[in-house]
Amino acid sequence: MSGGAVSTKAPEGLDEVWDDFRSAVNMTAGQLEKWLDTDESQSVGQKGSSGDESTGHASGRRIVEILHAKKGDLDDDDVKHMHKVVGYVHRHLAQRPDGDVEHSRWRYSLMNWGHDPLAG
Repeated sequence: MSGGAVSTKAPEGLDEVWDDFRSAVNMTAGQLEKWLDTDESQSVGQKGSSGDESTGHASGRRIVEILHAKKGDLDDDDVKHMHKVVGYVHRHLAQRPDGDVEHSRWRYSLMNWGHDPLAG
């Protein structure tokens, strides 16, 4: 069909990353939105060139958008970000510090990326 028909084909790689993303992001959109509004959330991470928001905090806002979207509405950029989130969470989990992590910068950083390592 031609003449401007909208393709309903999923972005490449979406089905492959979907389950990994849903596993890596163990916070709901609501939990993540609430977290991103805290001082703790804004206190961690590498600040971008503008200096006001960390990369992880910006990622958290993007994750909230993805969580609110329907799978069929996601695009190639969303899939790229989902891959980035999965990679970050897996790398960061492997660097777990010793001791109590409840109030650690390590945990706060992971939570900016949608993963609470203390979630049951």
